[in-house]
Amino acid sequence: MDDRAFSGLRVVELAQWVFVPVAGALLADWGADVVRIERIEGDPYRGLATQGIGTDSGGVNLSLALANRGKRSVALDLRADSGRAVLEQLLETADVFLTNFRPGALGRLGLDAETLTARYPKLVYARGHGYGAHGSDADLPGYDSSAFWARGGMAHVLTPPDRANPISQRGAMGDRNAAMALAFGIASALIRRQRTGRGTVVDVSLLATAMWTLSSDLLAALQGQKPRAVSGNEQSPNPLVGTYRTKDARHIQLVFLQGDRYWADFCRLVGRDELVDDPRFADLAARRENRNACIAELVTVFATRTFAEWKELLAGIDAPWAPVQSVEELLEDPQVLANGYLGEVVDQDVKYRLPTVPVQFDGHPPALTRAPEHGEHTETVLLELGHTWDQINALKDAGVVL
Repeated sequence: MDDRAFSGLRVVELAQWVFVPVAGALLADWGADVVRIERIEGDPYRGLATQGIGTDSGGVNLSLALANRGKRSVALDLRADSGRAVLEQLLETADVFLTNFRPGALGRLGLDAETLTARYPKLVYARGHGYGAHGSDADLPGYDSSAFWARGGMAHVLTPPDRANPISQRGAMGDRNAAMALAFGIASALIRRQRTGRGTVVDVSLLATAMWTLSSDLLAALQGQKPRAVSGNEQSPNPLVGTYRTKDARHIQLVFLQGDRYWADFCRLVGRDELVDDPRFADLAARRENRNACIAELVTVFATRTFAEWKELLAGIDAPWAPVQSVEELLEDPQVLANGYLGEVVDQDVKYRLPTVPVQFDGHPPALTRAPEHGEHTETVLLELGHTWDQINALKDAGVVL
């Protein structure tokens, strides 16, 4: 028995690139039958070369695998009447329609929210946008680098003030965060449907995701303050919240928000007992008033030991701190391994690892399966819908399916 949360639910996904397909992958992780509709020529993401993990990997296209694991792929020409008829058959069996096609394209195909929700009242219609469902820019194309990173304020806030140009984001940061929000919205809509019997239109945009991510800065702006990029330990008036450089040019992050609770133990741990009774640092207010002097002392202290030595030493204090790790170090982090935050996909003789979804049920991550090849399940799905082999061959001959 498959007791995963979304087992028995069918999701029809008409999407490409990363944002919305990742939301579909999250639903597939927890048991949904996600039928992915791809163009005859395939999702353009299949051809993207990026960071040595796309078509430039020399092996498995890991970018595609992460965004489409656990799904089934149907290659379909929706420009043809017979292709749209196949999609309609699928929608009759669907619980969720998941798309990131722009409103204009959906309208031309007769797949807009108004049309489908009228035809299928129980359908959860979920769509991902660059800039939202309303307003003059609703039909603009939007990727995470534009809608999330640039327009959403992320680049401005995170770029150090001494740089001439904004820093660039890491790959698909906005896409994958927005996908989590969209999957949450779909799960909420399915619960609502269970209570009311009605479907819901769910909207998530990359722009709104950026704003949510920057909530603290937005709150400051709403109060008339101007958020700015900061570097070093300028961000907090508390010297015990910040990064400090080690002897070997690595960094340790302190987050002693309750500074009075940790100050004495920390000073004794690092062999600076005299700082405990120093009136300049006696309490939070004193350390704030003398923050530059306190930071100077901490800079000196952290420069006396290497990164490895600091990790070993600070393991002896029950306080919030962390090493500033590289991505490569994450791969061997004991907590990452203990919690199964990296999963393995095994496909015959091919094995590769992927990050798992952050959500776990009953203490375990979902089992990961591979992404489908382009149109791999076209025939299987058509047979499930009641098509005969003669009908399938006719669709193939007409170029409607692959």
